[in-house]
Amino acid sequence: MPIEPRVAVVIPARYASTRLPGKPLADIHGRPMIEWVVRRAKEAAVGEVLVATDDERVARAVEGFGGRAMMTSPSHASGTDRVAEVAAELDCDVVINVQGDEPLLASADIRRLVEPFRGEGAPAVVTLMTPIRDLEQMFDTNVTKVVTDREGRALYFSKAPIPYDRAAWPRGVGGGKASGGDISGARKHLGIYAYSREFLMQVPALPVTRLEAVEKLEQLRFLEYGYTVRVLETETDSPGVDSAEDLERVRRLIGESGGKHVQP
Repeated sequence: MPIEPRVAVVIPARYASTRLPGKPLADIHGRPMIEWVVRRAKEAAVGEVLVATDDERVARAVEGFGGRAMMTSPSHASGTDRVAEVAAELDCDVVINVQGDEPLLASADIRRLVEPFRGEGAPAVVTLMTPIRDLEQMFDTNVTKVVTDREGRALYFSKAPIPYDRAAWPRGVGGGKASGGDISGARKHLGIYAYSREFLMQVPALPVTRLEAVEKLEQLRFLEYGYTVRVLETETDSPGVDSAEDLERVRRLIGESGGKHVQP
């Protein structure tokens, strides 16, 4: 019989976004963006849902719509550190880190992350990937790509196009956009993670690694220290809101769907 892990969903939410200040409170059809994210997480029904923030304005907004917020240190370098501070106070086995700027995240994908933690031999980290569907996305440096081994374990993450089709893109990124090429094996990484609580408590103490510093991708730290990152595939994309243009797109998609999850 599978062992049912105790799960908590923690949503890190910074007010001071460089490209979109006040992002968690951005209005989407009469609700702050963070409320849409909390609603997706609650629909997953995997465990308690909390927002981790360093800003009183975000905390008040969360409490205003009936959510639970916990204040964290303003000095955290990453969302994972913020999640770890909150998780240290929780009695759970698995912590799911849902980004606070992904109001289109599918609740079913949150539920899927719990499955690998049932039974023996649970991983340290589980995350998601989805097929890359066009060359524009393949060469978009705002899109993180991932390659895995045959068992679904992450080999590498990068903003660059990986795997790289040398026959089709011999002149590099700039020359390859209009050259066709095989993207059938290309996968976009979705920035949602499920951690064993035991592993998560170790992350803040791990020094930043060389590849992490170069690529500006925190998950490379896990690989460089030898931890296994399981990657599950989903057909559902979940673009984050990083700019005013992204926000307008999300408003349009949610408006067209009547508030239900939509496939971007």
